[in-house]
Amino acid sequence: MSQTDQVISKIDHQSSTQLMLQIRDVNVYYGESHILRDVDLSVPVGQMVCLIGRNGVGKTTLLKTIMGLLKPRTGTITLAEQLITHKSPDQRAKLGIGYVPQGREIIPRLTVKENLLLGLEACRRGRGNKAEIPEEIFSLFPVLESMLSRMGGDLSGGQQQQLAIARALMGKPRLLVLDEPTEGIQPSIILEIEAAIRQIVKSTGISVLLVEQHLHFVRQADWYYAMQKGGIVASGSTSELSQQVIQRFLAV
Repeated sequence: MSQTDQVISKIDHQSSTQLMLQIRDVNVYYGESHILRDVDLSVPVGQMVCLIGRNGVGKTTLLKTIMGLLKPRTGTITLAEQLITHKSPDQRAKLGIGYVPQGREIIPRLTVKENLLLGLEACRRGRGNKAEIPEEIFSLFPVLESMLSRMGGDLSGGQQQQLAIARALMGKPRLLVLDEPTEGIQPSIILEIEAAIRQIVKSTGISVLLVEQHLHFVRQADWYYAMQKGGIVASGSTSELSQQVIQRFLAV
């Protein structure tokens, strides 16, 4: 795809559908180190968008900025047409952003059930929720149903990742943000997680922003953005993801 075609495709991607997340001209610094540079990115309603790039280019920093854990020096972040640039992480969670950070961060000394119920704390707009786990969680991640009384720390890495995603879903998010959910996980579990994320988008209409290095998973997304040196340097439909882009941004 030529640069002109990429620009036209990007415009079509942003303007032809309703956007759940829109990031415009975001710049983030660590001290005086310029980490994110004029980042533009959007996630349409009910679609999966994948952010790719080698280690250290700013992908996790961007996700932390979306969650309010880091503050941009300039630029705007909008969720469902509501400006959230200056809102706190807990406010963003209540507005409908579910976040699964790199490393999962489940609580090892709580049971699987207790970890899941913690997800209710993020329910947006102050809705009342009974302390129960919806059946949809177990249909997406069947292994969790048989492990409700087990301590989170006793689960395998893949099971902990499924628990972390399920916990985020307990808050009924409108946007699910995932930071390398397949890192360090065995191939069979990667396929299960891929299938669950596809099902989430298809059945619930939740939008997904995914940082991922696993090519098969990247191709499940509708759209990709590639980062280099803190900026977005390429984007397009994943159906047109070229071998050149794969080698440049995904190859180890």
